[in-house]
Amino acid sequence: AIIGVLLLVGGNVGVAWAEKTVPSGLTALIVAIVPIWVAVIETFILKGERLKARGFVGLGMGIAGLVVLLWPKLNAGSVGHGVLFGALILVGASLSWATGSVYSRRWDLKVDPFAATGWEMLCAGVVNLGISLALGDQHTVVWTARGIGAIAYLITAGSLIGLTAYVWLLNHVPTAKVATYAYVNPIVAVFLGWLILHEQVDSYIFAGTIVILASVWLVNTSKVHKVEEGKKPEPELAACEGVAD
Repeated sequence: AIIGVLLLVGGNVGVAWAEKTVPSGLTALIVAIVPIWVAVIETFILKGERLKARGFVGLGMGIAGLVVLLWPKLNAGSVGHGVLFGALILVGASLSWATGSVYSRRWDLKVDPFAATGWEMLCAGVVNLGISLALGDQHTVVWTARGIGAIAYLITAGSLIGLTAYVWLLNHVPTAKVATYAYVNPIVAVFLGWLILHEQVDSYIFAGTIVILASVWLVNTSKVHKVEEGKKPEPELAACEGVAD
């Protein structure tokens, strides 16, 4: 329930609400700090998985690549009332998603990742439904065939496939590496925009894509140090590690 709320309430709902005032390009850029939050939590707070220097260089390059990729939209976008507050909400939503990702990997759940994903979505769905009813959204919703189709797609691709794959990866791959999905999402969006909507692909997009792909390669090829690596427990954590083993 806690992981579900961190990921799907604090994370997803925060982003959805903020996008009412924050341009989508700026939203993608702010949400891309998720890998940074993960690295900070793992390295400096939990003292767990630690990327090498090249991994941190890759994280920084990812942010730089997103700036290049989204610069034309950011430069042309208008900043209206409430954008600053929405940006702060996005920072909090990114922190919530990163925290949920870290704990999803660290907590010893008694069910497999697929069952865990189902429980997380169920618990978060109940909380989101309660928030929606409390805000009176049921009085403003308009049901259309296109809207229902979009919901069905999000249930299938976004939740059953996407979130399940994400939670599975968190149990098999270091969190800092999994979190680099935040860099790849804008590239996929640009490609689909070109393929389906025939949107223009300019030099900024090419340059940003190259930098982002390079950043993901750096992070994914960077070795990850763990506290128990080489079976050399730190003296002050020896008792805790013994219990964990």
